[in-house]
Amino acid sequence: MLQRFRMNGEYDVVVIGCGPGGSSAATFLARTGKRVLVLEKGFFPRFHIGESLLPYNTPIFREMGVLPKLQQGPFVRKFGAQFELGNGSLRTRFVFRHGRFNCEPEAIQVERAAFDHLLMRHARDCGAEIREGWTAMKTVSSPEGVTVEARGPDGQIHAFQCAYLIDASGRTNLTGNQENLREMHPQWKKMSIFGHFENVARAPGEAGSDTVIVRLENKWFWLIPIGENKTSAGLVMDKAEFSAATDDPAEIFQKWVDASPRLKEMMAGARLVGSLQTTTDFSYYNRSFIGERLLRVGDAAGFLDPIFSSGVYLAMWSGRLAAGVIEKSLLRGRPLPRLFAGYEKRLRKAFLFYWRVVDNYYTTPFMELFLQPRDHYDLPSAVNAVLAGQIEGGWQLRWRLRYFWLLVKLQKRWPLVPRISFAPQPRRRANDTELPRQDTMAQTVKS
Repeated sequence: MLQRFRMNGEYDVVVIGCGPGGSSAATFLARTGKRVLVLEKGFFPRFHIGESLLPYNTPIFREMGVLPKLQQGPFVRKFGAQFELGNGSLRTRFVFRHGRFNCEPEAIQVERAAFDHLLMRHARDCGAEIREGWTAMKTVSSPEGVTVEARGPDGQIHAFQCAYLIDASGRTNLTGNQENLREMHPQWKKMSIFGHFENVARAPGEAGSDTVIVRLENKWFWLIPIGENKTSAGLVMDKAEFSAATDDPAEIFQKWVDASPRLKEMMAGARLVGSLQTTTDFSYYNRSFIGERLLRVGDAAGFLDPIFSSGVYLAMWSGRLAAGVIEKSLLRGRPLPRLFAGYEKRLRKAFLFYWRVVDNYYTTPFMELFLQPRDHYDLPSAVNAVLAGQIEGGWQLRWRLRYFWLLVKLQKRWPLVPRISFAPQPRRRANDTELPRQDTMAQTVKS
């Protein structure tokens, strides 16, 4: 109920949400002397999922001036990613520093409560005004600016005026829902069961800090080391299958751990820290990422299945782009439609890029090629670059990716590499040979 409506002065920019996208946009703008207000509905630190970052986050951290703080923080260095079949028959590892098209050799794994809080404090240190416990309710745009109505911790409604608005509200998707712009993916109606565990088995050496993705026939698990002895583990499955089940989430999670020899082995001594949680992973995008004085960043533009850990990177990358567009518009004293349109084009291209990758991930031909890489025209390096977050590579990368998609189409009809099976495999005797595995960028299987 509207109790009081108060004008709080004019800001150059109001940012809705202080997740990675909002905090990065606020930091870039505040560092140039802009008056920035961030409205965050939660109180930090707070729990959030999405702990695996990409190497190409590093240049953004460097530009924000936050990299030294992250290097001193309690975060795990990440050198690669492992993908394997749940029946244990096939696995491969991508090592970032060995990718020909990668400029960034490593990333970090983070516990999001600490990571997001650090980014928020850094934005505040750079001059952004950050208000926690403020829920944005409504936005009203005009040729002169934008008014944001928000409910404060005291329950009263206040109004803030600004020249430009950045919507970083995440899957709350405030302005997108307000304008009825959300388009759901027709097939990706997924949900996740996840939690933090201690004593999850890890590979020896630096591979022990990798993200591990275990693929079952129609679902998959993630295992992300986020501390010396803490691992984020989650199951992604069809929402319809979850809704039809009579078991509770913990029983469903354990059922599919037990169904995979590899997962059962890795989780044998695991102990749950806290409780398991669930969330829907319905993929969507907004039909427009911009308004006359509005830019949407991260999940407020679109949300993708988290299989390739692109969420935090796309949020911060788009936050940096949005800050640049607004900085130039403020300098000129008016919105610059050409720059807004350019932002929309670049962000849509990035979303469609990952949209296509995720779409193919759920097909068997893609997995057959992905898990059995061949050193053919440097295709493993191109795939490695995608996993690292290289979304705007030059022609040398683009034509290889196009060729890879052609091979996926051909694999549907002709086995360019051996077919795979998700079915349980016979138990190996002690003298059986080791299961096939490739360290993709260090010892690639030759075609």
